[in-house]
Amino acid sequence: MKAQDDLPVVSVIVAMRNEEGFIERCLDSLAEQDYPPELLDVLVVDGRSTDSSREIAKAKQKVMPNLSLLDNEKRVSPVAFNIGIKAARGEIVTIISAHSYLAPDYVSRCVEYLKSTDADCVGGPIQTVGEGDTAQAIALAMSSPFGVGDALFRYSQEETYVDTLAFGAFRREVFERVGLFDEELVGSEDDEFNYRLRSAGGKLLLTPAIRSFYHGRASFRALCQQYFRYGLGKMRVVAKHPRLVRLRHLVPSLLVLALAVLALLALIHPVFALLLALVVGTYLVASLLISVRIASRYGWRFLPLVMVAFACLHLSYGTGFLLGIPRFVVQRARRAA
Repeated sequence: MKAQDDLPVVSVIVAMRNEEGFIERCLDSLAEQDYPPELLDVLVVDGRSTDSSREIAKAKQKVMPNLSLLDNEKRVSPVAFNIGIKAARGEIVTIISAHSYLAPDYVSRCVEYLKSTDADCVGGPIQTVGEGDTAQAIALAMSSPFGVGDALFRYSQEETYVDTLAFGAFRREVFERVGLFDEELVGSEDDEFNYRLRSAGGKLLLTPAIRSFYHGRASFRALCQQYFRYGLGKMRVVAKHPRLVRLRHLVPSLLVLALAVLALLALIHPVFALLLALVVGTYLVASLLISVRIASRYGWRFLPLVMVAFACLHLSYGTGFLLGIPRFVVQRARRAA
């Protein structure tokens, strides 16, 4: 660690709502940072939690005098981020989820890379974790390129510039230059903000030296709900910034569209039933091969569970993305008018 006089104040914004099972570990990981605590500004922004999350955060204030508890009456994450940014006193601002926890050197590494590179935002690959076989299988699927495409921040171990990051650390001046998070884009607010940052000439650096951990969903139902929201949110972003769309955003929706169209056409002619079987068979073979590779490393009990997790990721995201298209059409029509 460098001399303290050379170190900036770092603000860490924690968006929280009903996270009683995770917030304590999240805050403990902040208390255990190797960065000087007097230079660490922790802001927990609570979205009207109805469980014991708020009480846990208040209890932590007794041992973490650098912790502030703020209110988010609108209860959605981009609003929480903006509340935190406005209240932050740090030269560097980091935004994380209450569903996450950080390596002890997370903050110091972020400072190091922001000081030594020309990046406007730095972060690392998220290690998704889970307790129980289903949660672990979901974590494995979310850490696979087959599951999440080229979302490098979920699995890459190479240092590289990327199009988006999660749990990134930003230079404070970024928000003065680019603005705050779009509060209408719940679920994809980080992608949209990072797109605006890159459009303004900003750079986002991914490095495995910066380590964070994320608790994945514990059930397939919760995973489907999460990725349906992600797909719906992504379509809202595309409606606003069509150039943001990437191949990984389209593949799940194309799969869902193909399955739906072929299933309907199969009622008209048997040739479409054969095509439907071909698409389903190809997908299942690909999923099986990837799942076998994962299960051979982590345990064969995960084989069927990972396959189900893959299907939840792809079908839920694709369905959400497709159902967001009417919104896209309406917004484009209004813009044209």
